[in-house]
Amino acid sequence: MRLTLAVIAALTTVSAAEAQQQNQSSVTSAFSGFSTKSDEPVNVEADNLEVRDQDQSAVFSGNVVAKQGGSVLNSRKLTIYYYQKGQGGKDQSPKQGETAGADAKPETGRSIRRMEAEGDVVVTQRNQRATGARGVFDVASNKVELTGGVVVSQDDNVIKGDRLKVDLTTQTSRVEGGSGGRVQGVFTPKQAGR
Repeated sequence: MRLTLAVIAALTTVSAAEAQQQNQSSVTSAFSGFSTKSDEPVNVEADNLEVRDQDQSAVFSGNVVAKQGGSVLNSRKLTIYYYQKGQGGKDQSPKQGETAGADAKPETGRSIRRMEAEGDVVVTQRNQRATGARGVFDVASNKVELTGGVVVSQDDNVIKGDRLKVDLTTQTSRVEGGSGGRVQGVFTPKQAGR
């Protein structure tokens, strides 16, 4: 496997650093629709919805599809934590393990503060795709974290790791290996005339 990666790296006409930079900007782009800079509505479809006023959350489950801007999120479960009417600016992030999702405004005047997606999480925008087991979208910090067998791709370029951290404000992303694992990448050069 390492030999194959070394051969591919040696044959590329684009430097590995340039290719990684191009692919990492695509990682950021895949999530850009969910940025706090977006004024697009969040649309969520699912098989079920449970609103938990006590927790200030809405839990979508079963074939969840959330769309905002050009970004689409698919998962088995999406929990959206929202501010209660009149508390829009306070940082009341959910406790560890809580979940949140896209444009779920169970009541007029409520704003999303955090979304958590679980189970076969896939985020796409055009030719960019990021997958993992769990995704957390923190609206206050404008950051996303995807964990669990993360695979990021754009066309034929692929990066694999255990954790992906995306800062939508600075448009930077970081892929990390986990438990002794390493980040792996395959970058395919663009052919002349393509």
